[in-house]
Amino acid sequence: MQSALLSHVESKHLRASPINVTVGDLVDVYCRITEGDKERIQVFSGTVIMKKGHGVNHAFTVRRIVNNEGVERIFPLHSPKIERVEVKRSSKVRRAKLYYLRELTGKATRLKERSPSAAQSKQPAA
Repeated sequence: MQSALLSHVESKHLRASPINVTVGDLVDVYCRITEGDKERIQVFSGTVIMKKGHGVNHAFTVRRIVNNEGVERIFPLHSPKIERVEVKRSSKVRRAKLYYLRELTGKATRLKERSPSAAQSKQPAA
């Protein structure tokens, strides 16, 4: 249970425009990288394998394969370092956490694409 005071303090740090990602989505995360006094945008592409937390502590984990090595990165959802998140493809999954993808390689890691009607119903009405 969350107190009213704590939720009031956290509300100042929440992202104004929500990022809608679900487990199984193929995403591009545009992340701000600071090198010395310069700042640039770096893209991290991969599959969302889990979401956890709520409020300011909400985070999602993205996994991709680089040089035959699995790389996972955890992104805080409300971090100012995240420029934007683009959902390239939504997949049909039946689990909340896709940890089983860690043991799979090659074509075995493919997920079935969600039907277009289900993907559109996920998007909020504008």
